Amino acid sequence: MICALGSAVCFGTASVLQAMAARAAEPGSGSGVDAALLLRALRQWRYLVGLALDGLGFLLQIVALRSLPIYVVGAALAASLAVTAVVSSRLLHVRLSRTEWAAVVVVCAGMAMLGLAAGPEGDRAGSTALRWCTLGTALGVLVLGAVAGRLPDRPRALVLGLGAGIGFGVVEVSVRLIDTLALPEVLTNVALYALLVGGGAAFLLLTSALQRGSVTTATAGLVITETIGPSVVGVVWLGDRTREGLAWLAITGFVVAVAGALALARFGELPAQGEQAGEPEPTK
Repeated sequence: MICALGSAVCFGTASVLQAMAARAAEPGSGSGVDAALLLRALRQWRYLVGLALDGLGFLLQIVALRSLPIYVVGAALAASLAVTAVVSSRLLHVRLSRTEWAAVVVVCAGMAMLGLAAGPEGDRAGSTALRWCTLGTALGVLVLGAVAGRLPDRPRALVLGLGAGIGFGVVEVSVRLIDTLALPEVLTNVALYALLVGGGAAFLLLTSALQRGSVTTATAGLVITETIGPSVVGVVWLGDRTREGLAWLAITGFVVAVAGALALARFGELPAQGEQAGEPEPTK
């Protein structure tokens, strides 16, 4: 559980740095996914530091997924928005409303409930069919990104967010499906390639979503697909369970944590400069 929360701290802090870098990068084409945008963002030191934090967070996430059900780790990843909100308020002087501070408390309460109710990780290894499904889903994320490029601005942000969430969800499930890192066995595991494709596609879509369209909409879509889909897979196909008699507490905690994260969806990217200082937006 400490590793799961640690990954949330890393991802939440990295989001602040990566959003600054994505905003500073020169915009490219008007398509939904701009691969060159990622390359331009990589020239920003903030993005590189953010990637380092993402790497550390991913390692902590792997450790957590080897010991906890996917629904707990997924909720912890959604809780990274609370971290982003707090970091933004302290370091960037972003003003949080009372509702947003309440949402931070709600996220923490939800994670506490999950920590009390969660059982051990499921004992099912996962079928070969499930491994191929994860790879197919990862490839589908790339297709979804291409489709997003033809959409108007408003639905484009939602599609990019949903696609990024699906990609990160593939990573969560794939980690559980990789039962050994020994060579050459790991190279024959389809889940390894699902993890690489899904993670890369998710980063690409998320980077594009940070710069285009409604950040709140994109982040809300990310939270929903990143948490709900993998959690269902963990319970139905991988045997994730709760402690005896505490299923109600786990469900309540999961819903509360995700709802609190959705209330903080605007922190998927840094607000505009005027909003950071607490100034009203100019009248249009």
